[in-house]
Amino acid sequence: MPDPSPRPAGLSRRGLAGAAVGALGAAAVVSATSETAHAEQPFQAIARKGPRPRPNFLVILADDLGAADLSVYGSPDIKTPNLDALAATGVRFTQGYSAGAVCSPTRIALYTGRHPGRIPGGLQEPIGQVNDRDGIPPEHPTLASLLKGAGYSTHMVGKWHGGFLPTFGPLKSGWDSFYGNYSGGIDYFSKYAHTGAYDLYDGEQLVEDPRYYTDILTEKAIGVLRSVKDQREPWLFNLNFTSPHWPWEGPGDKAVSDEITAKVKAGNPQALFHYDGGSLEKYKEMVENLDSAIGKVLAELRRTGQDRDTVVLFASDNGGERYSYNWPFTGVKASVNEGGIRIPAILSWPGRLPKRTVDDTPVSTTDWTATFLELGGAEPDAAYPLDGTSLVPHLFEGEEVPERDLFWRTRNGRALRRGDLKYVRSGSTDYLYDLGVDAREQANLAARRPADLAELRTAWEKVNATLLAYA
Repeated sequence: MPDPSPRPAGLSRRGLAGAAVGALGAAAVVSATSETAHAEQPFQAIARKGPRPRPNFLVILADDLGAADLSVYGSPDIKTPNLDALAATGVRFTQGYSAGAVCSPTRIALYTGRHPGRIPGGLQEPIGQVNDRDGIPPEHPTLASLLKGAGYSTHMVGKWHGGFLPTFGPLKSGWDSFYGNYSGGIDYFSKYAHTGAYDLYDGEQLVEDPRYYTDILTEKAIGVLRSVKDQREPWLFNLNFTSPHWPWEGPGDKAVSDEITAKVKAGNPQALFHYDGGSLEKYKEMVENLDSAIGKVLAELRRTGQDRDTVVLFASDNGGERYSYNWPFTGVKASVNEGGIRIPAILSWPGRLPKRTVDDTPVSTTDWTATFLELGGAEPDAAYPLDGTSLVPHLFEGEEVPERDLFWRTRNGRALRRGDLKYVRSGSTDYLYDLGVDAREQANLAARRPADLAELRTAWEKVNATLLAYA
């Protein structure tokens, strides 16, 4: 594949992409007065002899958080000291990707380790209706069921969005406990969903709690960490916040909630999308509130003495929405341009991963599934082969991640990244971008490099042929 851009000797094509794209974030971070940024160094694995212990896994997902919505990723206005501090304890990935462009597909990819389009529920963008088709089938192996089979206890708090009761749910797919909502966005106070139904559950039983949802999830998360503190077996804990997903409500916005909820109950589910509300200041408040909540959870992890035994992953389920700061990327949630699928991704395991490091390796949602299964000593089910690549050799042995294609498909778009090159189709038009020099996806090279375009398009179509077709 031709490479028109000169590079210093010894710098790989992937390294060039990381340097170019990562530098955008690094420059912004330095200007954001974050202490973390000034001490960051390129990732290098810690050399250790002997077997690794099986860690606990704390997987924290934000909802619709953009690639640059954290101060450690360059936000000029939003301050996130707790997530900045988490990054200081481990690895900050500059090229993190979600496997889907909206909520359900990415969560299905994380839980199954496979492309969303391998099951009917993954074709929904997102899952929005109660039926017995759209969800993760209980018989399908998941991160939770596989780790549970390897001796882990498994817990989830927050947003599930992998299918509705009575057919689907976390308790049917390998999690021992669940407290949260089954749908996508719910009102932060009333807990009503866009379906018009109330949606707050303890397991599979409705519960009432009118408090601000992020506060509830934080309290429940702390309770989980206390409950697993003295058990012998390791644990998996998926903590899925709905913030900063719409509706645009902070802890003091009960009056806004009352207005929206009244409209939902009157038969207007669109009211929850809050197209007539929100602001940059409100979004800032919600993200900073989320950061504070995560800080409380991480403090409890330390207080209970479990931090050095726990791998913590923080990420978003897809790119940012209306009020997100996605610079320098184009596109937002639901788009396969970088702004729709590029996300913050922070990984920490004190004593096992180096502190204050930056990794420019492109990584995607299904890679985390494969990585956690390997670290936890759980074998994938051969009948449901994973689509991700385990990062264990890279993170703990210093190996380069093998070159592989990153694949995305939505009902209205397609994308495939190979090295620096990214193929995109939007509508009926094909685009080819070199992300190493054009992270903003403005220079369409399709006409100048037809052979590369054809090669990546063929690769996309080969994967697509293995997936279920959209109805």
